[in-house]
Amino acid sequence: MNVLQAGALHAGATAPGTADFSQDNGWVIAGKMLFVFLFLVVNVLLAILLERKIIGRMQNRPGPNRAGPGGIIQSLADGVKLMLKEDIIPKGADRTLYILAPAIAAIPCFLSFAVIPLGPSVRLPFTDIVTPLQMTDLPVAVLYILAVTSIGVYGLVLAGWASGSTDPLLGGVRSTAQVISYELSMGLALVSVFVFAGSMSTSEIVDSQQSLWWGIPLLPAFVVYVISMVGETNRLPFDLPEAEGELVGGFHTEYSALKFAMFFLAEYVNMVTVSALATTLFLGGWRAPWPLSSFDEGVLNTGYWPLLWFTAKVWLFMFLFIWLRGSLPRLRYDQFMRFGWKVLIPIALAWIVLSGLVRAAQTFLEVDVRSLLVPAAIVLGVLAVGLYLLERLNPPDDEKSGAAAPFDAFAGGHPVPPMPGQAVPPSRRRAAREVREPVTVGAPELTTPTADGPAAPPAADGSTEEDTRG
Repeated sequence: MNVLQAGALHAGATAPGTADFSQDNGWVIAGKMLFVFLFLVVNVLLAILLERKIIGRMQNRPGPNRAGPGGIIQSLADGVKLMLKEDIIPKGADRTLYILAPAIAAIPCFLSFAVIPLGPSVRLPFTDIVTPLQMTDLPVAVLYILAVTSIGVYGLVLAGWASGSTDPLLGGVRSTAQVISYELSMGLALVSVFVFAGSMSTSEIVDSQQSLWWGIPLLPAFVVYVISMVGETNRLPFDLPEAEGELVGGFHTEYSALKFAMFFLAEYVNMVTVSALATTLFLGGWRAPWPLSSFDEGVLNTGYWPLLWFTAKVWLFMFLFIWLRGSLPRLRYDQFMRFGWKVLIPIALAWIVLSGLVRAAQTFLEVDVRSLLVPAAIVLGVLAVGLYLLERLNPPDDEKSGAAAPFDAFAGGHPVPPMPGQAVPPSRRRAAREVREPVTVGAPELTTPTADGPAAPPAADGSTEEDTRG
């Protein structure tokens, strides 16, 4: 028995290996595919409606209340409207990539849900078939999810590039850099779960949480993952593809009708997917929460009850998405990227090292893991506070100096706004006027009115503005 198998058995795994799908046939597989698709679509429709309702309540307004009783079919009406709208393709767009980009962005979100366990093995109604509430499982199921979701990045960057416009291209580049950066911290946050669960199979990770959810002893990794999943899904306060300075929607600015609906669907399905992954890896998956699990383990964790617990845990994260959108302002792009690369990734790497040391001590020295993880979390918290204070006490060089740094808005060939600590230099005409007109304290300005309005005061040498134009 190797170290990983020993860790799985120590954590309470019932048996090594993935879930048993030996009784699945073609009809069962097709039924699971349909169920997963409907589960995601229904959750997306509910998420859109409840997001507008909850944020409306936060802002003291009713939200949707016209389409259906209480506005319950507003999301469905919006979907039908998008399907019936005119589909416009820009003249300068790359037609093939323009059409493929929404599909590339939406399809991986559905594929990644194939290895998420919605419950234990159940007997299908009116049959003798016993099958897990899961489409399939792999020994490296979590790596499969990370690999599939990373393909969706191509849809974003291709959408911005194929539109043939500058603003969508900038939005696609921003969104791609954002997703890739926060996928790194998300993947690093999951390593400690693999170390202590002893497997990358989603069903085995759920089995390893019979007595203790990994979100409690691995709290720093859990916090890093939650922050990373918000940044990876382009949600507030990290929805930076839609730049306020451009007043456009980012990479999907040139899209309309059904193609825009696919981007919209991909965002919300991705929210459900990352929430389901967090539930599976950190909150016990489909297992009943404590203290309900301590009353009757045989009833609350069998049959179709686990599907209820799983959905409730997923919606805890969905409410977190909605709460953040209604509460926090948008970050600046440089703040967002600095936070990901200088805070989240170093904390995740430090936690991996501490987790490896604790796991080695548990395996070879037979030390209680709980007595080691708490000091390790305290040490990591001190390091995180130290990094934050170091960042605050040592600002960048352009912010240390009181004077504004020299800045050329057209240095890259395209005008860009100044960053913090920079200032746009005055125009040449204004600079020449300031040289000609020394400021005299207490002296009134002598102006000569002209047909075009008040004229500029004469310079010290008697010359006027007309004499220096050219």
